[in-house]
Amino acid sequence: MIRKYITATILALASGNVMYSQEIMPKPRLVINIAIDQLRNDYIEALLPRYGENGFKKLYKNGVVYTDAHYSFAPIDRASAITAIATGTSPYDNSITGFQWLDRSTLIPVCCIDDKNFDGVFTNESSSPKNIATSTINDELKVTSDGKAIVYSIAIQRDAAILAGGHAADGAIWYNPDNNCWCSSKYYFKKAPNWLESYNLLNVKDFTNNDANSNITNVALQCINATGMGMDDIPDMLSLTYDATITYDSDKSSQMQIVNTYLQLDKELDKLTSAIEEKVGKGNVLFVITSTGYSNIKEYDYAKYNVPSKTMYINRTANLLNMYLGAIYGMDQYIESCFYNQIFLNIRQIDQKKLSLGDILTRAQTFLIQIAGVKNVYTSTNLLILSNNESSTLRNWFNADRCGDLILEVTPGWKLLNENNLQQYISRETLTTFPIIFYGGGILGKTINTPVTTDRIAPTIAKAIRIRAPNGCSKSPLEY
Repeated sequence: MIRKYITATILALASGNVMYSQEIMPKPRLVINIAIDQLRNDYIEALLPRYGENGFKKLYKNGVVYTDAHYSFAPIDRASAITAIATGTSPYDNSITGFQWLDRSTLIPVCCIDDKNFDGVFTNESSSPKNIATSTINDELKVTSDGKAIVYSIAIQRDAAILAGGHAADGAIWYNPDNNCWCSSKYYFKKAPNWLESYNLLNVKDFTNNDANSNITNVALQCINATGMGMDDIPDMLSLTYDATITYDSDKSSQMQIVNTYLQLDKELDKLTSAIEEKVGKGNVLFVITSTGYSNIKEYDYAKYNVPSKTMYINRTANLLNMYLGAIYGMDQYIESCFYNQIFLNIRQIDQKKLSLGDILTRAQTFLIQIAGVKNVYTSTNLLILSNNESSTLRNWFNADRCGDLILEVTPGWKLLNENNLQQYISRETLTTFPIIFYGGGILGKTINTPVTTDRIAPTIAKAIRIRAPNGCSKSPLEY
């Protein structure tokens, strides 16, 4: 009897395990991680009746759509947004605060992906992802698979391709308008792969900016076909950056741009998803789509309509601050430079005079907050001691190695201008709403209106393909 009971128990447990295993969602063989630069909810929704059945409509009907997505930091640009998606964290940790920052050692602005150690392939630009301080979801996939996963990134712009690709990608590919071809960096390739050379020879002679998104789709499909992505049980990853940028030359031309851009995006999403589903299988591919979370906004003459709007000159403000500090500590050069709304102190000079940096920052903060057009002033010390739980978007953007010692928050509507280099910074607190969409991989469609942040995309992908999240990511996966 005891033997029969044990046997029956084992069979029951085995049966339960089988039933449980059948409920586990299978790993996708291929993840297509798409960022659409400056994609906006209002423009998507405005043109919904004009879309085909297999683009945005298919994604919204059959995918899990988070309608209220945003970034955990500000300010945002394309470079910082794409890095945040890839790393699952903010510039505070991943160090990419924007397309450019000021190098403290040279006081010269540097591009986030410039690297003189790696020459270009079909381009004169030298590039690498060395400035990303954490791992990306692509890196973790490569590490977990012992290098066997196939990982590529494709974009029109160099920064988008490299930052989305990360440190360990097989290749990051972008368009070079000077040579009218698709190019890369020797960080990834000693020479261009044969499929890319062939594509350049056959396809790019008629490339124009009007069909940039179409070319992204074509190169992506060529990459998948040539490399065998999605053809085995080891998940592969392809990161793409499409473009939904609108230029505001005139109201009429802008309206036409919006219509043409979003209708073309709809067609490209149809072409991309349909072709990949046919090749890899609907249940074997996971598409993730989101926005870079900011948008170019047409500048209006507020003063013409009596809306409060003035200009604050940060170079003059910095000079006044230097005079103020000189009156207290003795005449000297306490301010080293300005970069947009950031002021950099002369740390070496302050150290040589054996002055307290904390005291100088406090006095500077007290002085600057009295300047017309300054809403608030943050010191590097203030921002470093804030915890992540305090949900400060500026704190999450701040990186001690990239940012100034004093950050000025300008009154909404005011323009900050540096007369020395014509850099300008306009304060806006207008929110750009955009979605996060998960489609494919056996997901059932539903709409979720709960606000979510984009730093949860990377851990969600990691969970889907059974790998660890990037090493700077502390957010939980989204549930779908």
